Amino acid sequence: MKHLRILCLTVALVALAAACQQFKSSSTASQSSPATSSPTVATVDGTPISRDLYEFYIKGVTGKTSSDLSPEQRSQALDNLIRAQLIAHEAQQEGLDKQPDTAQLMKMERLNILEQALSQKFLAGKTPTDEQLKAEYDAEVAKMPSTEYHARHILVATQPFAEKIIARLKAGEKFEDLAKAESMDSSKNNGGDLGWFTLDHMVKPFADAVSGLKVGQYTTEPVQTQYGWHVIQLLGTRPVSPPPFDQVKQRLGQVVEAKQFRDYTDGLLKQAQIETYLDPQTDSQTSGKSGEPAVASPSGTPAAGAPAAGAAASGNSG
Repeated sequence: MKHLRILCLTVALVALAAACQQFKSSSTASQSSPATSSPTVATVDGTPISRDLYEFYIKGVTGKTSSDLSPEQRSQALDNLIRAQLIAHEAQQEGLDKQPDTAQLMKMERLNILEQALSQKFLAGKTPTDEQLKAEYDAEVAKMPSTEYHARHILVATQPFAEKIIARLKAGEKFEDLAKAESMDSSKNNGGDLGWFTLDHMVKPFADAVSGLKVGQYTTEPVQTQYGWHVIQLLGTRPVSPPPFDQVKQRLGQVVEAKQFRDYTDGLLKQAQIETYLDPQTDSQTSGKSGEPAVASPSGTPAAGAPAAGAAASGNSG
């Protein structure tokens, strides 16, 4: 299993190295200084595997340098790289790198890697201060729900059946007994008990019904969601306690850094000349032809209603 993991990572690394080399070769030919040479640790059908790639691979898999490994581990690492180079070469020989999905995936990987590289360069030396972390903590706590709810429910398939459940409750039958006997939900084994939750974790009709109940009350009208029809009883409420600052400090640092980088790339967008050739309102798989743009955005400002460039690749910015 360990060797399989190493091999899978190797295939990705070698394919990536090939893509990066391809990009490097296609860049400006007027570079004044020659590329830094690296000793060759092996060749595969004439294609060299450099010492830099070998060390990069080992560090990526083990977090160590080759000198920290045993002779057997160093040999295994080189064997894996050789095998991966053979696989990558064979894939290219069969034209797999030209297949649409594979080609687009390689392009996306290149974009992601360059984004990560720029992010690391930009954020170097910009470690968030305690003041920034505390401000982010306070902002997140302010957005948190203030109350947790403890409820149970009975889920059935139709409104008439749910109305019969309510009638049986009014007649004195116990909620938990009816849940065990009639509910379609897996919570039936616990008498319909859903435990503690905040309303943002429930679908809106369910959350609205819960928030309108007093402790001990159940809904006297069935509540419909995409799951079926619910009869809900509120068992208790309590204030939400935010996690201690020190417990989430590391995550807060990541959030602050992501926002800093997002602000930086927002500045790049404002400086760029961007033209979009697709209308989000009438988009189809055949749109995006060359010619006049569907939406022109001078000064790099995205048109109203159009997603900002790079939004998909910046999902970790929030």
